[in-house]
Amino acid sequence: MGAFHYEKDADGIVTVTMDMDGPVNAMNAEFDVLYQEMTDKLCAEEGLTGVVLTSAKETFFAGGDLKWLIAVETGQEQEIFENVERTKANMRRLEKLGVPVVAAINGAAAGGGFEICLASHYRIAADLPKVRIGLPEVTLGLLPGGGGVVRMTYMLGIEGAMPFVLEGRMVPAKKALEAGLIHEVVDSAEALVPRAKDWLKSVKGDAAACTQPWDDRKYRIPGGASNTAAAAPRLAAGSAMLYKKTRGLLPAPGKIMDIMANTASNVDFDGAQRYESRQFASLVPLPVTKNMIQAFFFDLGKVNGGAARPGDVPKSKIGKLGILGAGMMGQGIAYSAAMAGIDVVLKDTAQEAAERGKAYTAALLDKRVARGRMTADEAAAVLARITPTDKADALKGCDLIIEAVFERIDVKEAVLKEHEALLADNGFWGSNTSTLPISRLAQGAARPEKFIGLHFFSPVDKMPLLEIVVGEKTDDETLARAFDFARQIGKTPIVVNDSTGFYTSRTIGTKMDEAVQMVAEGLDPVRIENLSRAVGFPTGMLTLYDEVKLSLAIDIFDTQVGMGLRDASEDVTPEARTVLREMVERYGRKGRGVGGGFFDYTEAGKDIWPGLEKWRKDGADIPDADIKDRMLFRAVLETLRCLDEGVLRSTPDANIGSIMGIGAPVWTGGYAQFVETYGRDRFVARCEELAARYGARFLPPASLRAAA
Repeated sequence: MGAFHYEKDADGIVTVTMDMDGPVNAMNAEFDVLYQEMTDKLCAEEGLTGVVLTSAKETFFAGGDLKWLIAVETGQEQEIFENVERTKANMRRLEKLGVPVVAAINGAAAGGGFEICLASHYRIAADLPKVRIGLPEVTLGLLPGGGGVVRMTYMLGIEGAMPFVLEGRMVPAKKALEAGLIHEVVDSAEALVPRAKDWLKSVKGDAAACTQPWDDRKYRIPGGASNTAAAAPRLAAGSAMLYKKTRGLLPAPGKIMDIMANTASNVDFDGAQRYESRQFASLVPLPVTKNMIQAFFFDLGKVNGGAARPGDVPKSKIGKLGILGAGMMGQGIAYSAAMAGIDVVLKDTAQEAAERGKAYTAALLDKRVARGRMTADEAAAVLARITPTDKADALKGCDLIIEAVFERIDVKEAVLKEHEALLADNGFWGSNTSTLPISRLAQGAARPEKFIGLHFFSPVDKMPLLEIVVGEKTDDETLARAFDFARQIGKTPIVVNDSTGFYTSRTIGTKMDEAVQMVAEGLDPVRIENLSRAVGFPTGMLTLYDEVKLSLAIDIFDTQVGMGLRDASEDVTPEARTVLREMVERYGRKGRGVGGGFFDYTEAGKDIWPGLEKWRKDGADIPDADIKDRMLFRAVLETLRCLDEGVLRSTPDANIGSIMGIGAPVWTGGYAQFVETYGRDRFVARCEELAARYGARFLPPASLRAAA
């Protein structure tokens, strides 16, 4: 049996322990052979009374072989279909074995791993932190192709299954029990197999125990069939919400919804299974699927796994954190750190302001308690970790101090001078600047080697990214400790080298400015806004400008020019800058929170500001494709330049940073990955086409021309 260890006891119960080559069990070529051999042997076994499936790995079963799937090309769909159907055929053989099969889940059961469990008659999981159960395929641009969509629909109904198959929700053992994904929970991994055997003995000879619900003629799917009058409105509403969320750019959720609807209609179980296999096979070779697998599995794994962290520095943790500035950013950092068990000193110029900063955490904790996500005692313990103050001495002995004060170099220099000496002997300083060069800020530091950029994103409690900016003198120990701090508070850290705007701020501005440039050219701003959303940006570009404030963009531009960090004459969209400046200085349109910007905001919603008619021009019109590509390609090209200039240290950092930090459309897999599936030659040709029509800012970098 190779790596599937087969053991039969005196009661006729066979325990199969999966222990494949490598760190995890996975659905690959080795699995296909082992699963077939196991099924053949079980079907031929005499005196068999039950089967227990378990794992020798820390992870019960990790799912499909993504290295194989990402390499699949168009034309291989039939091969994928046949491969999946072989696995499903063996699952059906186990379901109809005539004796009960129990899945004893000792670790994470994700995707194909949980589909193996779903094909078992009874599922028991250990209540351990490492146990997570679910079908996350949709988060990788895929769908559960091993029977997961069909079986979950039969078990839970369309509405009940939606969070697991359409959102990829993974849950711990007790939540899985509550949701009906498993039947029982035990306290330890050691108790799994004995409990599974006890259950098998208790149902010996019971035909119902070895019959799946979908094989019982009397069984009805919860919620009823999808082709009934009652179900039709729910499906229509679900489809509308799905389109609103994906905008038709992510094919997997739509295919999943289609499979669910067919499953819950007059199609029989095996017919629904075949339909699921066809849909899965059609999805695998698509560029969007490859992009999402690359970004959210391979790239994210490298980033979180520490590819950018100096490996010769011991792991560390922050015990005491100081935060200067209790505004929007400072209070968000305080919450994230306190939730991670770190003691926080939150300082502002006035005690009242510091108290307001702590109140932000209190409000978030109250919501968690109200939703049952933590107890009142747990919330109180988190809140107690934050000490608000207006006294500098309270920061004495901090392992890390983060300044989150106003984005002015004189203010940042002043707080550095006042507080740096309060750090612990081995403490380091972090600046939460979004645009100012770290090397310039570090010039006033007594220990510039212990100075690093920690660029958080707003709102900090929701945004997963942390951009770590390495200055000219930042040493490896400080970088490693900053990386460890990011992981300690649950953030995904990308590491970039110092420059004006670093990677994220520099790149996000290009697509926003391009949108305003088109306003300056006389195009309809509503059309620009809608087409930016059609690209897949989470927010329309003009709305985004309102959110970040037009006045702030002007202030940052002027500050950078004043510091000699950029040359105003080299602005590639000067007409956009003129529009922004006039809106701010002449009309007071500073942004959403200060009187409105491109939109007027009321309780009823938002409407385009009528004053934008000033820039409309009769006959101004370009193709929709050009409007969309101008915004998307500007950000992609800036990413490529950041890679060429060494601002970005790696392609994974580019992809994860662009998606998690600055709203790159998920379907692209990140701005760098987008070029690979778009095709380098085709991308260069499209850039040259845009450059000929709209300006040299669209010319591809020489490095890309050479590669193409």
